[in-house]
Amino acid sequence: MLAELHVRDLGVIADLHLVLAEGMTALTGETGAGKTLVVEAIELLMGERADAVIVRNGADEARVEGRFVAGADEVVVARVVPRNGRSRAYLDGRLATAGELAELGRSLVDLHGQHAHQSLLSPRTQRAALDRFAKVDLGPLAEARRRLQEVQDALSAVGGDARAQAREVDLLRFQLAELGAAALEDPDEDVVLEAREDALADAAAHRDAAAAAYQAVEGEGGAADAVGQAIAALAGRRPFQDVEARLRALQAELTEAAADVRATGEAIVDEPDALDAVRGRRRLLRELCRKYGEQLSDVLTYEAEARSRLAELESRGARVEALEAERRAALEAVDHAGAAVAAARQAAAPELAAQVERHLQALAMPGARLDVVVGGPGPADEVEFLLAANRGGTPLPLAKVASGGELARAMLAARLVLIDAPPTLVFDEVDAGIGGEAARAVGAALAALAADHQVLVVTHLPQVAAFADHQVAVTKRDEGDATVAAVRTVEGADRVVELSRMLSGQPDSATARGHAEELLAAARRERAR
Repeated sequence: MLAELHVRDLGVIADLHLVLAEGMTALTGETGAGKTLVVEAIELLMGERADAVIVRNGADEARVEGRFVAGADEVVVARVVPRNGRSRAYLDGRLATAGELAELGRSLVDLHGQHAHQSLLSPRTQRAALDRFAKVDLGPLAEARRRLQEVQDALSAVGGDARAQAREVDLLRFQLAELGAAALEDPDEDVVLEAREDALADAAAHRDAAAAAYQAVEGEGGAADAVGQAIAALAGRRPFQDVEARLRALQAELTEAAADVRATGEAIVDEPDALDAVRGRRRLLRELCRKYGEQLSDVLTYEAEARSRLAELESRGARVEALEAERRAALEAVDHAGAAVAAARQAAAPELAAQVERHLQALAMPGARLDVVVGGPGPADEVEFLLAANRGGTPLPLAKVASGGELARAMLAARLVLIDAPPTLVFDEVDAGIGGEAARAVGAALAALAADHQVLVVTHLPQVAAFADHQVAVTKRDEGDATVAAVRTVEGADRVVELSRMLSGQPDSATARGHAEELLAAARRERAR
């Protein structure tokens, strides 16, 4: 609910601070006193367009602040309209856009009258209102649509250009055939082949090197002989006992190394065919690396991925066929759920219209006709409220109803039937063109709404104001060079005086006061019923 409203330098309002309560509050006062400016201030908080013309003469800017409370939560909204430049908006002290205020405003306030901010003018809101009235279960339709989207997403994932996929299949088959023919297994094969090629390519030189090495170690006067002589020279000499042992170990190592050199040299033979085969294999491996990866390990990884992709593409036909069957079933489910929603909406629309019309009769619109039109394919999402304000008139969308008073009463009648609404409802001109019993009915209807919502109503009629829980009188005074509006909450005797003024223009009249007291008493009795 709107708990507090502070307005400064807006039109004839110099500085206004209004603390509001739950229930129904009537804003009353002479024509031109500034009542509608209070409504315009709330509109600004709801993100409505700001015009510099509303800035009070002599002021640089107009400022409106509102504190909204919902349970333990509260939000402070502010709007500043400079005489020159763009307006500014704030939410809880931080800069915001008018769009953010409008988005928030839709959940906080509904303004009814000749104002733009009226949620029930939106076809989407009208559809939601009909659904709540008819208790339409939208769950199955939402689930069917979710499932359909899921299947369509899966189809898109396996879909794509069929020709491009056919080309990809051919390429993958060729590549896998090439890789399969290479029979790759060891990612280190090229390292092994390099060593093998080196051995085969220089066989004679390798054998000569082995012979020379063997002669140097085991030949006459070779290393083995030299070490043997050193051992003989040191044998039995205690100071060289350790060195002798080391030399004997070296002698054994030399003998073993010489044997290995000889065996390896003798094993090396000329194999030109094997050399050609090794070189050919290494060329093939280099070509595969050029095409499929930097190293053989990368080539092996690509081969595995290509095999998986080919299997996926080759199974696409079966997968698409299965998904298409699922899509047909999902479409049928959407159609079935949509038809159920459409039937529920179409069945409830006449009853909703009839209930609103009954309230319109009591609100001084005896010839009014409301049509709730339900159309469109599937679930019949095209829902619109049409109103003919007078008997024989052509029903038009609510947004095109010309009279602000008629529109406000139509919205009031709708709200009486559609209880779900923002916490604060503001009605301006709801009593335009009515009086007597119709005015009393409007007041009673507003009071009924106030049982579940905070209701603010701008009214000239004492019959309406008498039903309010609270009454705020707006007055203006001439300060010589300017006219200034002021507000004050009227209670007790002051409220009787204000109602007397509204009744007869003579607030001091004893007769008028008697009538005012009678109005208040009658309103209390009716609300107590």
